[in-house]
Amino acid sequence: MADDPLTLGPRRDSKPVGNGRGTYAFPSPKDFVLEMNYNLGFTHGDYNGSSLCLLGRIAPTSIVNEMAIVGGTGVFRFASGYAVAKRVVLDFKAQLVVREFNVYVSHY
Repeated sequence: MADDPLTLGPRRDSKPVGNGRGTYAFPSPKDFVLEMNYNLGFTHGDYNGSSLCLLGRIAPTSIVNEMAIVGGTGVFRFASGYAVAKRVVLDFKAQLVVREFNVYVSHY
């Protein structure tokens, strides 16, 4: 399960714009990859009340992962596209991962 802050930047004091919530699953004991269902929910700014739904595989040890945008709500109705997540911070001791999302989306 994930309930992550969604901010404009990677620092803890960056302006919040929403949250990322979803589920991760390890589908295979052989591969260290996760199946991810993740929703970017916007609670501030121009996209307040809207969301994007991401679906895909991520490798936790990879620096860059790509996920499909399979839908959305609010201003993102009928959304499609992809998101590229780049790992910025990985701190096992602090149990902290920070990813920078670049989102390429088409919607009506």
